[in-house]
Amino acid sequence: MPQNKTEPLSALDKYRAAFMRLKMNTPQRLPKGTIVSQNNVAKEAGTDPSALKKSRFPLFIDEIQRYVSVQSDKKPVSARQKTLSTRKKNRSLQERLSEVAKQRDNLASLLTEADMAILELRSQLVEFQRTASNVVELSVKPQGVRR
Repeated sequence: MPQNKTEPLSALDKYRAAFMRLKMNTPQRLPKGTIVSQNNVAKEAGTDPSALKKSRFPLFIDEIQRYVSVQSDKKPVSARQKTLSTRKKNRSLQERLSEVAKQRDNLASLLTEADMAILELRSQLVEFQRTASNVVELSVKPQGVRR
């Protein structure tokens, strides 16, 4: 049903017009270059962002979300997003480095314990060999000695 000039636009019509203005980069209420998002469409239409709900306008919200997802694939990443991505990558590298350092320290501790155990066992082996040779000598001497 066509609307004449005196009849006010419906909410959906306002949102559609705002969506088109944002897509064409000719917003009236927001600065030029504003990205298209559900909240920005509502702001451009002059309403509160919470008024543009999926429960009220499901097909229109789907259309906005499809457009945003297609544009996000085409759009170059901003300097801020690059910085945030680099920080996230560096943070994960720092976490990995910290984890590797903990593993290294744990392995060094285990190696030190193993070295101590080897030294202790060696000293026990030397003591055992000395005691065993004394036992063998004692057991051989009495047999070889005649009284």
